[in-house]
Amino acid sequence: MLDKTLGKQSTDKPSWHSFVQNLMEHSRDYIKGKEEHVLLCLCSFLADGHLLIEDAPGVGKTTFVKYFAKAFNLLLSRIQFTNDLLPSDIIGANVYSKENENFKFLKGPIFGEIILADELNRASPKTQSALLQAMEEKKVSVEGKDYSLPEIFFVVATQNPHGQLGTYPLPESQIDRFMMKMTLGYLDKKSSMELFKGKDPNVLIEQMKPLIEKGQIASMKDEAMEVHCSDKLLDYIFRLLESSRQSSQYLPLSTRCGLDLVASSKAYAFLQGRDFVLPEDVKKLFPYVAGHRLVASQQSGWKKESALSHEILKNTDV
Repeated sequence: MLDKTLGKQSTDKPSWHSFVQNLMEHSRDYIKGKEEHVLLCLCSFLADGHLLIEDAPGVGKTTFVKYFAKAFNLLLSRIQFTNDLLPSDIIGANVYSKENENFKFLKGPIFGEIILADELNRASPKTQSALLQAMEEKKVSVEGKDYSLPEIFFVVATQNPHGQLGTYPLPESQIDRFMMKMTLGYLDKKSSMELFKGKDPNVLIEQMKPLIEKGQIASMKDEAMEVHCSDKLLDYIFRLLESSRQSSQYLPLSTRCGLDLVASSKAYAFLQGRDFVLPEDVKKLFPYVAGHRLVASQQSGWKKESALSHEILKNTDV
């Protein structure tokens, strides 16, 4: 249940830490065995980033995103990426109106608050590129005119493991726009048994009530970004980036990666109920923020990405 303090209109700051604890407890009824993944998703959301989920079909990626959208009372726009999808199918297009004798822009599904880009790597690179401007600038340009996206704009893309038939590797420019990447993995026996015995999670999610008012999200994000990150930790983050740039074993980490690591570390500390970042926060998130950007071959998968991340962490002192 939502913490009662969040439902009141008052000048007092809401008990966000209490809300997060309630959210984690609440999610167990709908998403089995994925509490840490819910926390990572929330971390990326509060830091104004985007999330990439790579996993085999049928492990609950879509259900996971649906729960998050419902819990935060946000408009979910689902785009099924296929090899025949066109950029205009995502962004929208100018359509001629005979009645008014002019062109009118019809918005595409990109104009949502949470965008579920399902099986992103099944679309061609040309179609994938339709997300680049939207993810970076929160707007799209059509025939020289800009159209702003909603104030809350969070892309959660899923992709099938590379090597499966009909998939295209994501270009580096696309990968770098995802703040974090994670994999859900298969459920353990206990969680699987609970799922088998229970009702369809998608039906339960449709019936659930939001846990937070949409107007409170901006306040929550602002407070998360007010968390203090010391100069010493900023120096540590810079040295992690530099470590990747001094070896041909890795792709060099971008400045955007450093900014994402700072923001996500602040969000993670906030979710732990702290107003300052610890080195452990940076170390915890580094594989999720940097792993997918380190590898030259997109055939690597999470295991190699994680291994490279931990190698950099091991070789860089705080």
